[in-house]
Order: sequence, then structure tokens, then C-alpha cells
Amino acid sequence: MNGILPLWKPIGPTSHDCVIQIRKLCHTKKVGHTGTLDPAVEGVLPICIGEATKIVPYLTDTTKTYVGEVTLGYSTDTEDQTGTIIEEKLVDETFDIATLETVLASFTGVISQVVPLYSAVRVDGKKLYEYARTNEPVERPSREVTIESIRLLEDSLKVEEKVFRFSFEATCSKGTYMRTLCLDIGKKLGYPAHMSHLVRTETGNITAAETFTFDQLIEKSELGQLEETLLPIQQGVDHLDIYNVDEQLAKKVWQGQKLALPDQTIKTDPFRVEYQDELLAIYQIHPTKIEEIKPVRVFRYNQESR
Repeated sequence: MNGILPLWKPIGPTSHDCVIQIRKLCHTKKVGHTGTLDPAVEGVLPICIGEATKIVPYLTDTTKTYVGEVTLGYSTDTEDQTGTIIEEKLVDETFDIATLETVLASFTGVISQVVPLYSAVRVDGKKLYEYARTNEPVERPSREVTIESIRLLEDSLKVEEKVFRFSFEATCSKGTYMRTLCLDIGKKLGYPAHMSHLVRTETGNITAAETFTFDQLIEKSELGQLEETLLPIQQGVDHLDIYNVDEQLAKKVWQGQKLALPDQTIKTDPFRVEYQDELLAIYQIHPTKIEEIKPVRVFRYNQESR
């Protein structure tokens, strides 16, 4: 089996737990996920199988779209609904749509985020959550991420006792902490806040409508139809530019040879190399020989037909 299994990850298991289940279901060890989702988060989790595992870093690097809920009134140590309350402030006002839209819009573009304390980012050789568990002080690093778009879901506003909730949809770059985004939105509104719910609705161009639940996958497996759930490997790298080659060059590509820099303009680096709409490899411009291109991934799933 070679392709991308578009899994709808349920609430509960870790992303690695999902990989283990897919390995058992597909009877293969060549399985990898493309962007961690916390146990409390559900949504689109593309799983790469077989030769598709070679595109994991490229699919992981694509934008992600989420629907998140902000709760104003208290913040937690984990910045989401699973943590311990560390600050509270009664919400004694109701925010109108215009105010919320203005605040959300202020996060569009490149922003800086302080990495959450409960995360796997390493500082001086230790993961941040290890500092948190021992109550050891640590200076958390910041990182720049990009919010490509963010919009308020107008029918999501909820006034409850002591708190105020609303939801938004955001498309963002790899590495964006949605719980930190919710925390920072709350700060701009003048209240402690946390992320009370999160769903990933899209990874790259793989949408929720294309996904399968574990129950559906088990049913497909029992019917011998599991392979029908796979998306083509090309779909995971369609954000990369294409260099179409002829049959003679295709043979060299499949053998993993370096090639002369093509005459055509290539807008991304790396880029994909295709022959008759078949993905052969991912190449990049040679780092020291600018007149050459070199392979970084070569796909072998059609080896017998060559």
C-alpha cells in the first residue's frame, strides 16, 4: 500500500497512538503522521503509508486550518481546557461582533508566540513540560508563525456565568500553537483566556470531507477495500512546483541521478518531478552546483513497471 490515508483523529488517542493502530490495520511498519494533534483535539490527520512516508516533512510543512473556541474568564497552565486554573477574572461585559473581528484581524500575518510551558520544545536539553512537572523555572523561547487568515464564527458567541465564549476559523503555518493564539486573543480583550475546544478541518488541501474514522476504516478493511481510502501521494505535495520530464530523463530520475538545471522557471525549491502525470521524485537545486538539480526523494512504487 502506498498513499495518504486521510484519518479523522478522534478525541482521546495521541497522534502516535493513531499511527500504531494504522500499522496494525494495514499490516505495515511504514506509517507516519503529518503533524501532531493533542489527545484532546480531533480532526484531519493525514497518515502516510509505504512510499508516501517519504513526503511526511513536505506535507507536515503545509498550512493547517482549525476551528477553535476561546473562553474568556480564566486561564490554565496548559493554555487549554485540560489544565489547572491559574488566573480568573469575572467577565462582566459582552463583546460585540465588530470588536471581536477587529481583535482577530490584528493577528493576521507574521506574529510572535511564546512557546507553551506544556510542550515538547527543548531548552538546555530538557523538554519544557519536564520543567513544568518539577516546578522548575525556565525561560520559554518565542517563535514566529504566520496566520494566513482568521475569521469570527458569528453564531458562536455564548454568554455564560462568569465567562464568555466564541469561536473562530484560522489558517496558519506549521508550528502555530492554537492554544497560545487563544490566550493572546484573550489578553487583547483584557481577560485571562484559554482554548476550550479545537478541531483541525484541513491539512494542506486535504479536507475533513475526505477523511475516514477508525470505525469506517475497520469496516473497509473487513471488506478488503482499505486501499480505496488512500489519496494519491501527489496530493500531499501539490503545493510544490512541477518539472515535467520526458521518458529519457524519467529513467535518470528514477535512478536517482543529478540533472542539469531545467530551462523552465521553477517557483519552489524543492519541487516535484513528474512523467506523464506520475510523481517520480522530489528534487532540489544543488546547494553548491547551481547549474544542477539533485534528488532528495525518489519514489519506487512503480519499480516493476519500469
